[in-house]
This record gives sequence, structure tokens and C-alpha cells, in this order.
Amino acid sequence: MAVATRSLGRSGIEVSALGMGCWAIGGPWAEGSQPLGWGAVDDEESVRTVRRALDLGVTLFDTADTYGAGHSERILGRALVGRRDEAVIATKWGYTFDEATRQATGQDASPAYLRRAVTDSLRRLGTDRIDLYQLHLADLPVPRAEALVGTLEELVADGLIRSYGWSTDRTDRAATFGHGAGGATAVQHTLSVLRDAPELLAVCDKYDLASVNRGPLGMGLLTGKYTAASTLPHDDVRGLAPGWLEWFRGGRPAPEWLRRVAAVREALTADGRTLAQGALGWIWARSGRTVPIPGCRTVAQVEENAGALRRGPLAPDHFAEVERQLAALRTAALRGADHPHWPVPTVPTTHP
Repeated sequence: MAVATRSLGRSGIEVSALGMGCWAIGGPWAEGSQPLGWGAVDDEESVRTVRRALDLGVTLFDTADTYGAGHSERILGRALVGRRDEAVIATKWGYTFDEATRQATGQDASPAYLRRAVTDSLRRLGTDRIDLYQLHLADLPVPRAEALVGTLEELVADGLIRSYGWSTDRTDRAATFGHGAGGATAVQHTLSVLRDAPELLAVCDKYDLASVNRGPLGMGLLTGKYTAASTLPHDDVRGLAPGWLEWFRGGRPAPEWLRRVAAVREALTADGRTLAQGALGWIWARSGRTVPIPGCRTVAQVEENAGALRRGPLAPDHFAEVERQLAALRTAALRGADHPHWPVPTVPTTHP
């Protein structure tokens, strides 16, 4: 059953049920010697990819000012020339960077920086409004985030942003915007068949927020292209993975996560989907509020992902089979330091 559009929370903004993540099209940038991008990128292919996504019905494009130290926003803006009204643009602020050196330089959670950041993003994107503006500082203390709400509401009133949200995996942070910020409409958080997030989905249900899902394909693990022998280059964030990146170690896919992918592969592809399309279908079956934003940097990638829109959510029996395959993994740590959160979601009885 196809799923074409969903509401972006309580904003009334309609978006495609599938978005496109634009981290990778930002190209290289770093914090010191630690790469934060996905390696070299072909800007012309990036532009073609965004435009092909629009052709295939994908309307939500998620980026951040820091991706590529501003480069992702510039490329997205270039790709949308003449087609801006077809797209819903989501971007983020909070991290500081040097555009000339492509270096991350820190963070700034002040209202003054918020105003400066939105102006700079509008310039790079070549637009007069941002549809969803997201706080990028996932662990910012709640009182400091609350101090930004007044400025965000002023930006809404001025027409510079249409709505706002928080990119965080912290339930208390998500609830803060959901409860106390009138223009808040979305939480961006990790969600995939490998990493469920029932508490955050509950917050979205309680406060009528969209669940925008980063990492829906496990940073590539759920595409099926990586094996235990795969290696990633050192200019790719996955090739020299920082501590917060769990899917890869030493430039290789983490074996415990490859085992999880193997456990769900057959159930996700049982009805003829590709592995990636099955993983996206699982997310739609998980909740009617979800909007996964898999990253793309080639036309072929966006075409495969957009193919999931025609197939829609996994059927309840396929969803249940995925859960059955994962049940044993939820109760056993596969290595000493590996104790992922494996809550059991409710099996959907109808398509969202």
C-alpha cells in the first residue's frame, strides 16, 4: 500500500513520507583531523540527485548549516532554483564553523547567534523562508533551549521560518519543545529497524509532532552494500569514526550490527523490496508520524529509496516477522560493550 505524504506535525505543512538527507552532499569538512563529511562529492551529481528526488515525489530536504561548512545548503539552494515552491526545506543551527577552512569551531546557543545563523542559512539556500528550522545541539540543557523559544517565535512571526524543532535523541529535550513551544512541530531523532525509539515516538504522539528520522538505513548498513571485508576511506566520517558513531569501527562495519542486518534481511525483502526499501517500510509501519530522511548523493540512490514510496509500509505479518527475527538479539549482548536499547514496538494492525 503506497504512502505518499504525511503531515509535518501540528504545522499543517504537508511533506512527502520520504525525505532526502543532505549531510553527504556537503562534501568534506572536519573538526581538526577528524572528518565530519562523507568524503569527496560531485556537486553536479548532487544537483541532479535533488532534482530527481523532486521528480519522484520527494519534497522534504533536510540539511544543516554546518554540513560541509555551509556547502550542503549552497548546493541544495542551487538545485532548487526554479523549483523552490515544490520543496520543503529543513535545516539546523547551533554549531559554528569556518566556511573558508571547512573546519568546525564549536557551538553557540545564544539568541543573537540564532538570528545570525538563520540569516546566513537563508542566504546560502537562496530562499526567503525556511520551512523547518531545527536546533542541532542535541544535549543542550533545557533552560538554555527554552530561552531560544521567544526568538524562534519572532522568526515565525517575521516569516523567516515556518516552524521549528529539535534534533535530539533525548526524550526530555523533545518534550520541552513539544509542551512549551507553540511553533514547534517536529523532533528529528535516530530511528531504524536496528535502533527503535519508543519513548521519542510517544512524545511525538503526545504533542502532535512529526518524527523526522535520521539514520534510517544505519549509515549505509541497511543498503546491503557493506560486508565484513568493506573498508571506508579516511576522509569519510565512517572511515575514521568518532566515538558517537556506533555503526562502524576502524573503517569497517561493526560486526555486531552486520549480524543484526543479516537477521532481518529476509523478512524485510520477503515481498520483493530491496533491503533499503524494506527498512524504510518498517519505519512507516512503526508509526504514522515517521518521515525517514535517508542520505543520498547519487541519482541511483534516490531512485532506489523513492521506490519504497510505491510499496508503502511493511504489511503487519512482515513487520511481525522482523520482530521475531530480532527477539533473540534483544536479549543478548554480542560483545562486552554492546548493550543497545532493544525495546519491543507494538505490531501495527493497519497501515498508517
